[in-house]
Amino acid sequence: MSGLHFIWEIKVTRETDVLGAQVDRVMNTRGVEARRAEDVLALQRAARKGGSRAVLGWLAQRSLADVLLISSTGVVLSSGRRLQHVTDETIRAAVQRGVRELSRRRAGSMAVHAHGHVLFFYPLDCAGEPVAPVLAAVGPHPDAAGLAPLLADAASTLSLCWKAEHAERLRLRLESAENRTREVVLHLLMSGHMTAARQVSDALQPRLPDTIRVCLIEGTPEVRGDIAASLTARVPDAWIVACPVYDAHLIVLTPAADGASAVGAPPLERIAMTVEACRVGMSERVALQDTATGYAQAFHALAAARHRTDRCATFAASPDLALALGPAAAGWAEHFLAPLRAHSAKRSQDPGSRELLATAASWLSFSSQATKHLKIHRNTLSARLKHIARQLDLDLSRLADQSALALALRALPMTNAVGTAARPVPPNNVSIGHLDDLLAQPAVTQWARHQFQPLTTSDQSSDLAQTLEVWLQHDGHIEAAATVLSLSSTAVRKRLARTEAILQRSLLRPPTARHELWLAQRALSLTSPTHDYRVF
Repeated sequence: MSGLHFIWEIKVTRETDVLGAQVDRVMNTRGVEARRAEDVLALQRAARKGGSRAVLGWLAQRSLADVLLISSTGVVLSSGRRLQHVTDETIRAAVQRGVRELSRRRAGSMAVHAHGHVLFFYPLDCAGEPVAPVLAAVGPHPDAAGLAPLLADAASTLSLCWKAEHAERLRLRLESAENRTREVVLHLLMSGHMTAARQVSDALQPRLPDTIRVCLIEGTPEVRGDIAASLTARVPDAWIVACPVYDAHLIVLTPAADGASAVGAPPLERIAMTVEACRVGMSERVALQDTATGYAQAFHALAAARHRTDRCATFAASPDLALALGPAAAGWAEHFLAPLRAHSAKRSQDPGSRELLATAASWLSFSSQATKHLKIHRNTLSARLKHIARQLDLDLSRLADQSALALALRALPMTNAVGTAARPVPPNNVSIGHLDDLLAQPAVTQWARHQFQPLTTSDQSSDLAQTLEVWLQHDGHIEAAATVLSLSSTAVRKRLARTEAILQRSLLRPPTARHELWLAQRALSLTSPTHDYRVF
């Protein structure tokens, strides 16, 4: 009986050991699966928080290996943290060879032993993308033996991240392309190239109307995108362009029906009231080919809106100088711009007549900011301005010469600035060679008085008018005007700001009304017996 008992004990012990081993294997398997499930959840949390870069960072910390995303050409796109093992040139070369070999074999994964390290390669599953990156991990052998399941799960998560990020990159690229296209259309409109603007704009929506109202919205650059999205929903017929010159400005072209206000005016006014630190300036109803005029009006209205509690203003209508000058203005402008219109570039890389005219118009409107408007370097702008000054025999540092050039560009439409348009014949009693002959006309004198008329009703009309006059006489230089007036530059600037509010015209930020005001001051000076201004 004792022998049988011994055998029974041995049998029971062996069965217990086998059962315990099976239980241990089950428990170990469950532990591995639980740990793997935790890793998968951690990968998903990292993906939601920071995308592929966060996943790589977590993976590098979890595995203690160098983790990288590599393009099919061997370029490192992203890494989890500071690399430790891939710094060696032999390991780096081995990684690049492994990526090429994986692509050649079209394998689903690959492991390579090289120089005491284990290299793992997992191509991301990015269907539809021809150059999907590869997840690579480099760890010392044999410590990297257990990386395969973790990397396989990470490759699946990274594939989803890469698809989402690739789609976002494409969206941003398309959005940037659309914004640039709209900017090009606006540039063509302001340059008077209507046919080209129509052709380009037809590829986008909405279609440009024949009669518009230009609106300028000023706010912080951070909220400009939100305002644009709100306007797109509220005013679907509006043409919205981010200003290429001022980061805080949004340009909106809204359709305007005959005899009615702009369709988009009420939403724009509501934006001015609801968005903090947001101001809106609106032009009169203008034809599409007069977009440049509408923009200048909106800019002046924006200057007035800065001084209003409702932060919204419409351009205060005033007579147009071109209309007051009459048909003789076009003949004078053609004579004035003839040297520039006849210019032809000697080399292919040199600017032609059309580019020089566009440069002059942009610089007169935006000053040094014309580099942003024209997308050129400041040295290029300076060289072009010197060339324009030589061609027209002007000193563009003088406000008088700037004003004459601005009037010539305004009087001669840009569509006829280059070409063989017929030259208008002025009346016999007006010389096209001298600007004074044009400004001395009674209609221009009346126009000039109207420009300064709001200052005559102001309580501080004497001080403000004197400051404005001295500022214009000294080519718009605040420091020079301050010296003559025995004031500080800050005091002169504050007076000009108050003058802006009264005249409802921009004086300190381009595009300004200083060219028109200089011409108005010049026209009034011609009524006196003596004057010492240059005659063109």
